[in-house]
Amino acid sequence: MTGLFLLFLLSALGLALKVPRRLIWGILAVVCAAFVAAHALFAEPTHPLRAMIGGSLAGWVGLGVVAGVVLTYRWGLAKLRARAAQPEQKAPQGPFSEAELNRYARHILLREVGGPGQKRLKAARVLVVGAGGLGAPALLYLGAAGVGTIGVIDPDTVSASNLQRQVLYRDADIGKPKVFAAQAALLAQNPFITIRPYHRAFTPEIAAELLAEYDLVLDGTDNFETRQAVNQACVAAGKPLISGAIAQWEGQLSLYDPAKGAPCLACVFPTAPAPGLAPDCAQAGVMGALPGIIGAMMAAEAIKEIVQAGQSLRGTLLIHDALWAESRRIAIKRAATCPVCSTAT
Repeated sequence: MTGLFLLFLLSALGLALKVPRRLIWGILAVVCAAFVAAHALFAEPTHPLRAMIGGSLAGWVGLGVVAGVVLTYRWGLAKLRARAAQPEQKAPQGPFSEAELNRYARHILLREVGGPGQKRLKAARVLVVGAGGLGAPALLYLGAAGVGTIGVIDPDTVSASNLQRQVLYRDADIGKPKVFAAQAALLAQNPFITIRPYHRAFTPEIAAELLAEYDLVLDGTDNFETRQAVNQACVAAGKPLISGAIAQWEGQLSLYDPAKGAPCLACVFPTAPAPGLAPDCAQAGVMGALPGIIGAMMAAEAIKEIVQAGQSLRGTLLIHDALWAESRRIAIKRAATCPVCSTAT
């Protein structure tokens, strides 16, 4: 049958070109719908178009129904697997084991960290929103540093275009939910920590319950709406927020914490940028190492915040230009009329 051969050819071509499977299924559905329409519109069995397609109206409708049932079943099964709670490897409690002491020895030697600081890291609960360009390196360093409980929330799956900069993932991870791929990678690097994956989008509906489980939040998302939602949730919960952003060759980060007198994200960025003014990485591109630089800085600020060492970025926006190897600091203040934190205590 010419119609079936065409469907097979489109499928093979899409797989050979590594077209996303959702797009392949969409194209096949459109073609099948066209075949059904052709059979329905041209009732004569001998019509040339029907003869070229082959089959019958009932046959093509039946094939579509079967394919729809199979796809619905696979979609539902994937959703159930994604929502199912994966076995959580609990971080050891109490004193450090000999293996942990060896692992964290270089931290413990630091005057600003020492044994007490490493214990704070082990007891810390950090939520990372977004497991992409910024979240991936931040997660790597938080896990390696021994942060005891790390939550990671992201609705996306790993794609080939991520691998240029999201070094947490491998080619074999393509197609897997990022949070589960991240969980496997982090536990392989450090089995003494607990990873909590949330394969879903960060929304205001789940924000309060989610943030109640954590002491510190890192936001590495790439869209204004989610960044503002995370900021509003952190202000409402009184939790400090380390937020980073990147574009092309430049990145920035700060620690937003109105509960301790620092501004919130909305004080500095109250409205969304005009269309085209701040394109994301998919539109404007990004130098591969830049997310690693800014993501590592975010992890460093988190470690400093947990162990209470050095000077934090509260009240300061740090901007790094990788193209010209320049960094600069800008003082930022709370806005008296900020709709998010002006009434926060």
